[in-house]
Amino acid sequence: MATSVIIEEQVEIPFVGSLADFRAWALSDGFPERGRIDYIGGRIEVDMSPEDIFCHGTLKTEIIAVLVRLVKDGGLGYLLSDRTRVSCPVADLSVEPDIVFVSEESLESGRVRLVPKVSGEQDRYVEVEGDPDLVVEIVSDSSVTKDTRRLPAAYAQAGVREFWLADARGKPLTFAIHCWTPAGYQPAPGDADGFQRSAVFRTAFRLVRHRNPHGRWTFDLQIKAAG
Repeated sequence: MATSVIIEEQVEIPFVGSLADFRAWALSDGFPERGRIDYIGGRIEVDMSPEDIFCHGTLKTEIIAVLVRLVKDGGLGYLLSDRTRVSCPVADLSVEPDIVFVSEESLESGRVRLVPKVSGEQDRYVEVEGDPDLVVEIVSDSSVTKDTRRLPAAYAQAGVREFWLADARGKPLTFAIHCWTPAGYQPAPGDADGFQRSAVFRTAFRLVRHRNPHGRWTFDLQIKAAG
């Protein structure tokens, strides 16, 4: 009887029977240190593709740079990225989103819980459990269907208040803010200038792209106070 699956001699995935089993493996020393491995509705999805520099990396950096200043200046909570694991038992979900925002309000209310290290060391946490205030995903060639269909449905089921989706792989640049409703995500209100209102930050955002003097893409996440 097989006990695990090896992918491209890089990742060995044990057979897990539940979200709880996956989370235990994800927090163990045997979990791979590279690649993105998500558990979505009973399926383990592995993406070992390198991150595209100008369609993914610099775009993610721009969004983080703008949001981290908003979060820090307002004392709103915590902006997290990359290897931050988010698990939502109600949605049978455990993922590592591109960007996550967790507000102090969500932590104080118990809507979101920080999972401590097994060692129990003070102020050491390894996982976010519950439904964060915001999740941002940036589309890659290897994750189109997951980012645009499976993950939005799972985040909506989990109750994540806001979901942002960006796609810079071609023309035009796509940036969409989605707000949670009982019927699923709905497009955020926008204005004639292309700014979309974020209920989480009470601010409107617009993402633009242009080429720098060297001919390479650069991004600007612009802000306008929402009415």
